[in-house]
This record gives sequence, structure tokens and C-alpha cells, in this order.
Amino acid sequence: MKAFQLTDFLPTTKKEVELRGWDELDVILFSGDAYVDHPSFGAAVIGRILEAHGYRVAVVPQPDWHGDFRDFKKLGKPRLFFGISPGCMDSMVNKYTANKRLRSEDAYSPDGRHDCRPEYPTIVYSRILKQLYPDTPIVLGGIEASLRRLTHYDYWQDKLMKCILCDSGADIISYGMGEKTIISIAEELEKGRRIKDIKDIPQTVYLAKEQDIPNGITDEDILLHSHEECLRNKKAEAENFKHIEEESNKIHAQRLLQEVDGMYAVVNPPYPPMTTEELDQSFDLPFTRIPHPKYKGKKIPAYEMIKHSVNIHRGCFGGCAFCTISAHQGKFITCRSKESILNEVRQVMEMPDFKGYLSDLGGPSANMYGMKGKNSKACEKCKRPSCIHPQICPNLDTSHARLLDIYHAVDSLPGIKKSFIGSGVRYDLLLHKSNDAKTNESAMEYTRELICKHVSGRLKVAPEHTSDSVLKLMRKPSFSQFESFKRIFDKINKEENKRQQIIPYFISSHPGCTEEDMAELAVITKNLDFHLEQVQDFTPTPMTVATETWYTGYNPYTLEPVFSAKTQREKLAQRLFFFWYKTEERKHIESELKRIGRPDLIKKLYSDGSSPYNKDAQRHKAKHDEDNRAKDSRKEERGNMRGRYRHHK
Repeated sequence: MKAFQLTDFLPTTKKEVELRGWDELDVILFSGDAYVDHPSFGAAVIGRILEAHGYRVAVVPQPDWHGDFRDFKKLGKPRLFFGISPGCMDSMVNKYTANKRLRSEDAYSPDGRHDCRPEYPTIVYSRILKQLYPDTPIVLGGIEASLRRLTHYDYWQDKLMKCILCDSGADIISYGMGEKTIISIAEELEKGRRIKDIKDIPQTVYLAKEQDIPNGITDEDILLHSHEECLRNKKAEAENFKHIEEESNKIHAQRLLQEVDGMYAVVNPPYPPMTTEELDQSFDLPFTRIPHPKYKGKKIPAYEMIKHSVNIHRGCFGGCAFCTISAHQGKFITCRSKESILNEVRQVMEMPDFKGYLSDLGGPSANMYGMKGKNSKACEKCKRPSCIHPQICPNLDTSHARLLDIYHAVDSLPGIKKSFIGSGVRYDLLLHKSNDAKTNESAMEYTRELICKHVSGRLKVAPEHTSDSVLKLMRKPSFSQFESFKRIFDKINKEENKRQQIIPYFISSHPGCTEEDMAELAVITKNLDFHLEQVQDFTPTPMTVATETWYTGYNPYTLEPVFSAKTQREKLAQRLFFFWYKTEERKHIESELKRIGRPDLIKKLYSDGSSPYNKDAQRHKAKHDEDNRAKDSRKEERGNMRGRYRHHK
């Protein structure tokens, strides 16, 4: 691998700026993450794309927000603007568990330190910069600002919050994936336009008085309930969200306006989905693919998990109720070209610690590569948030042939021993029967190849629940589909003489889920011989339909009331059923089952009449211990870090 010089990275200090011979910077980016010069880290992507267009850019990663603000002063004032990228994950999800407890590690900080960023860095950084440089424009980007672009519920403060521009004092938001937007903003400022006058760039949000809105408020706009009305009426907030989600997933979207504090938050429609050529240009920028030398001797956990992985597409049309990917990336899939993917794989192969195993060849969803509408004109009129719920759209081309071609091309490279699929697999796409025989054949071929060649002993999939009523609210397929897929998985493993496991993800306390639903989940998964490990409590995050349902109590699309477990006791009671096999939990579980009127389930969970840790559970434990020993000897086969809330730049 090439030995990189300090000047191969975007500068982070005055000395590094001087090494480049620069006496002034055009743009300074402040990042809540450590600076990793890799296409999976948003600040690096935005910095590199600006650099490719001739701008002089520096990055200040994880500035100290205490004391004299020296990190905010050290590079001075940029010629064009400050950019704020708070991190690849929402800062509050990154900092706290669903029970609002501090996490022990920040995966995007050196050595996992959890004191390198403030809560809500977008707001904290912006206020400091406005105090120091009141006349310099501030552009917000990244997941935190993107998903807080309008009135939103904040779980950690337990209240409805305004558009983040109001609290931060920043000038404009670049929402979603920001490559096109950031260049447009830079070009307009380069022409001499004032930031307050830039109101015509797609995929941006700004605040303006009614008389200053271009063309005024027209019949073509969607006028949302005001922030103040949402504070008074939760149903108004629910009604708003339907429009917000639909417009973020349309090719030809309408402008959204929401009154707040006597002004309007104006959301310009997004750019069309990027083309393959445009996405290739973003990934083909001159990344070093490693952390900045300042972190020498320290490990950045998130980087360690993805350094031997390659992302092959952008977007997700699943529309899962609790996920923010489509709100940030959009539902339309943009694929990288085979050449671009292979070039990045070759770069990974040159890394000194690469032993021949790609940890993930995937995307937001592993098997959506190459999928799009057969009739693009129908897609241009569509406003469904999901292409596969409640049923798979008949216009969706679900062929896995293009993805198989990528797998075959990567696996044929000399030096690649195995490419694993660490991203989540949509088994409903594998089970779908289309009217095209070749499409169905490709799904069968993909399923067998996935199980035989791309699983490191454990395939992770996400049924999320066993109750069809809960799954409907989650926008996930019936649990019967998971059972069908498991039968196929077991059959192929038996035929191939493989001892692999399927590891399901489950969520408790999702809107619509009751204790009884969780108790039945425990019984069903016990009968399927599962020892649940990949589980979590639902965490409300901004701009998801599940969060809006949880906060308002209404389904935004039907305005029907929906129950949600909200108190600590209710949430813990639901989570308890994941761990029916733990001896110490049996007493509590039996008590809960009696309390909710389902004592009949006690015998189904504890059929031996004695210890819950029966033969089934012992067999689970033996498998689990064996897998852990195998994992220790396969360090190079670790999965990607894309889990429940996969957030991207």
C-alpha cells in the first residue's frame, strides 16, 4: 500500500495548511467524528468533493467546545463558509441507549472515547462559530440536521423541537446526501451572493419571512401545520409527517413550508437521484481510506469495522417504519458501476492488514443493487414510502442477476479468498415470485450463493417481530416469510453439509406492540430453537413514521390511535420476554404472564416444569459457545457495522 504523506489528507491544523502553501481557506468543515479519510465518513466525502472542484478545504475533527474555543479559532475565517457535519450517526443515538443511559463507547472517536463530542454538536458548534464569526455563513449537513429540518420529536428531551436552524443560528441546511448541494452553495457564494439570498438550490432548507419567499406561497406548495399548532395538537404533527415522508421519497416533490416563530422554514424539493456516473465520481475521489495520522496508535472502532468493506449502492426502498435511511438517502437505488466497485476492492486488497476477506460487499440493504422500476414514468408519479410494503410493487424489477455479476467479478479477483455480506438481507425479495421466470431463477441462485459462499457462519436477518399486526406498522413482511426463508436456509445448509446459523434481529416496544405480543414472540422463537442475541428496545429517532406514531399516538397515514409502551416499566416488561431462557428471569416472566392474563404461555415457555434452562436452551448455549470460539479464529471475517440505524454521510 502507498505510504501516505501528511499532505495526502485534508488539512486539520494551521501547519498542515501551510504545508500546502495556502494562505487562505475557502471552506472549513467541523466534524463531530474523528477524521477518517474514507468514503463512509461524511466529512471526508464533502471535503473531497469540494477539493475536486478546486476549493481549499480543511477539516476540524471533534473540536473542544469548552474554554476559550481555540479549536474554532485556529484556522481563522474561511473565504466562503463554515460547514458542520456532526457525525455519521445521530449524536444522541450515539451517546445514549434506548433507556437513556450513557453508552460506554463512541465508535467514531479515537479509542472509543465518549467525551469527544457534545450533545447536539450541530447546535453547539454553530452557536460558537456565530459568536466568533457572526458574518460568516454556516451550512449544516449530515444526519443530525437533515432529520431535524422541520418540527420533530426529540426523545431525549421528551418534547417537540423546532427546525434546527432556529436553535442553531445557522444559515442553511443541506439535507440528505450532500454532494450536489454543497457544490451549488459554494458556487453561489463564489459569485458574490449573500447566503440570505440563496433560496433556489434544491435539497436545502432556509428560514424566511413570508414576503421573502421566492414566488410567495403558492397552490403548488404544501403548507404544513405551524410549529405552534403542532405543540397544541399532536394530530397536526402526525398529519404533517405524512407529507414530509411522501415528499422526501418522490422524484418530483413539492416545496414544503412550515411557520415557526413568525417566519417559515422552507424545504426545497430534493435533487433527482444521482446517476451511476455521479455516484462513481463521489466514491472515486482520492481517499487514503485510513484515519488521519494524528490518530497514530489509536483505534477508531467504526473504522475498524468497515475498513475491509465496500459499499456498492445508495438508497433503500424498504421504507421500514423505524429506519431513517430513506429519509436521508431516498428510496430510489443508485448503483455504482462494476468498474468503480472493483477499483475500490483492489484498494482494500492493497491494505497491509488485508488477509483476503472482505467483511461486507453491501449497502443499506444488501440485495437491492440494480433494482428499479421497469416503467420509470410510473415511478415519477409514485409517492409510496416503500416499494415492497404492503406488497412488492409489480413495477419493481427484483432481479438479482446484476448483483450476482458483481459478486462473481469480485470473487474472481486474485487475492480475494471470500467476500462476506454483512449488510442486512431482504428475504422478502428472495421469496417474491414475479411474472418473469429469469427473475425468479436469479433469486434462487442468489439465495444459494449467499448461503454457500458469503456467510461467515452466521447470517443476520431482520424479521423484527412475530406479530403480523406489529409487523404491519413496522412495514415489514409477515413472520411466515421469515419461517419460509429459514426452511430454505436450513435445507441448503443440510445439502451443503454446513453448520451455519441464522441470527434474527428483533425489536421490543415498537408502536403497536403489547406485552402479549412479546410473550407470544418468546414462545414462537423458542419453538424455532432460537437463543435471542440481536435484540433492542425501540428508540424514537427524528423523522421516522414510528417515532411520530410513538409521540403523537396516531398513525400518520390513517390518524387511527396506536398504543405505544412509553414508561420505563412498560418498556422493560416487553424487553424481558427476549430473555425467557435466563433462570433469573423466570419468576418475573411468570408474574407478568399472570398479570396480563396469559398464564397458558407459562407451560409453553417452560414445558419441562423445572428450570427454564432446559435441553433446548443448553443446546443453544453449546452452539453459542462454539460460534464464539470460531469467531475468535476468524478475526478477518467480522461483519460490517451497519446495524439497526445505519446512517451515512
